[in-house]
Amino acid sequence: MSEVIIPENIDIVEILNTLPHRYPFVMVDRVISLDPGKEITGLKNVTINEPFFQGHFPERPVMPGVLILEGMAQVGGIMAYYANPGSIGNKLLFFVGIDKARFRKPVVPGDQLLLNLKIIKEKRSILMMSAKAFVEDKLVAEAELMATFS
Repeated sequence: MSEVIIPENIDIVEILNTLPHRYPFVMVDRVISLDPGKEITGLKNVTINEPFFQGHFPERPVMPGVLILEGMAQVGGIMAYYANPGSIGNKLLFFVGIDKARFRKPVVPGDQLLLNLKIIKEKRSILMMSAKAFVEDKLVAEAELMATFS
C-alpha cells in the first residue's frame, strides 16, 4: 500500500481536486490541519457575496444552519478522501445521517468559520464524526455526522 501524500497547504485548488462540489456549493476555503482518519480543521470565510444571503435574511444576513452542517460534512469528506485516496475521483462520499445538531450563535458576513471534525468510529462502511464549528473561539454549532462511500 502506498503512503498518502498530504499537501502542506490544502488550499481551494486542492480542495476542488478532492471534493466533487463546485460553486456555489463549496463550503470550505482551506484546510489548516489534517491527520487522515483522525482529525481535520478547515475554514470557511463567510462573505456578504454568498448567494444565500440574498434571501436569508436580506435585512439581517445569517448563514443558514444547514449550510454550516454542509461545511462540516465537506471538511469531513476531505479527511475521508485523504484516508482513502483511491476514492478521490472514483467514489462519492454521501452524507447519510446527522445526530445531536445544535446551533449556538448566528454566523454572519465577516465571520471566519473554523470547522473541526474528529472520527468517532467506523462501523461497517459508515464513518461517524464529531463536528464543531467555531467563530473567534466561540462554539457556534455542533453535530455528529455520518457518511459513506458509494
